[in-house]
Amino acid sequence: SLRTTFGEYEGEPVQIIMPELALEIPLIPVESSKVDEHVRAHARHVFDLSTGPLIKVSLLRVSAQEHLLLINQHHIVSDGWSSGVLIRELSQLYTAYREGKPSPLLDLPVQYADYAHWQREWLQGEVLEEQIGYWETHLKGAPKLLELPTDHARPALQSYRGASETCIFPEALLQQLKVFSQSQGATLFMTLLAAFKVLLYRYSHQRDIVIGTPVANRNRAELEGLIGFFVNTLALRTQVDPDMEFRELLDQVKSNTLDAYDHQEVPFEYLVERLNPERSLSYSPV
Repeated sequence: SLRTTFGEYEGEPVQIIMPELALEIPLIPVESSKVDEHVRAHARHVFDLSTGPLIKVSLLRVSAQEHLLLINQHHIVSDGWSSGVLIRELSQLYTAYREGKPSPLLDLPVQYADYAHWQREWLQGEVLEEQIGYWETHLKGAPKLLELPTDHARPALQSYRGASETCIFPEALLQQLKVFSQSQGATLFMTLLAAFKVLLYRYSHQRDIVIGTPVANRNRAELEGLIGFFVNTLALRTQVDPDMEFRELLDQVKSNTLDAYDHQEVPFEYLVERLNPERSLSYSPV
């Protein structure tokens, strides 16, 4: 994936895989007060998909004993899981190099291009119709958006500007949540998702709630060590009834989540194309 660029052939995008890639990694002396400035500049790098490379690496020298390695990869060839793979393998290679040992990395059983070819061949005909049929049924009549009581009116054109809010759960609460999840045959994710949907119901008073969640989409062992863009979005729909017990809601969330995992191969973009919902520049489809 990191040796791949994207060109055009007869009007269609194609992968162009270079036989090798030599990266130039500049060593940049920098004062500690200027580190954030360099990091932001590195993150703003603009990639050219047709020429590549689609990875940029810089090494900041803060002092004789402190260096920062900056790695920026275009999302078309990488996802969050891939970053973990890259960091782990860099650590293994760095350790082997310091100890004068050969590379400990094994040859990959498949490459991302093999997966892309398999997916295109598999996801068609009856298989595609069964997969997409599930989502058409699951999302039929779903609300266009969640009407939250926000401070300001929803803008006509969404900006995608946002922020993050961190909430630290006490260790005791986390353990209680894990024990409760296990007692219900659910994962911690399912329990927290159900609780989040209760919260959204209380804010919006909408009983029909759809939440999009990313999935790694690596449900085969040979894909776990690959760098590439596998991640997909699943639209998880739940009917929240204020008269039901939380365990009942969790059962519904658990069932819907497991069904969605069984149909996670359908790219979200293709799903939107097939469902063809009413489009608006003010909010995301589905």
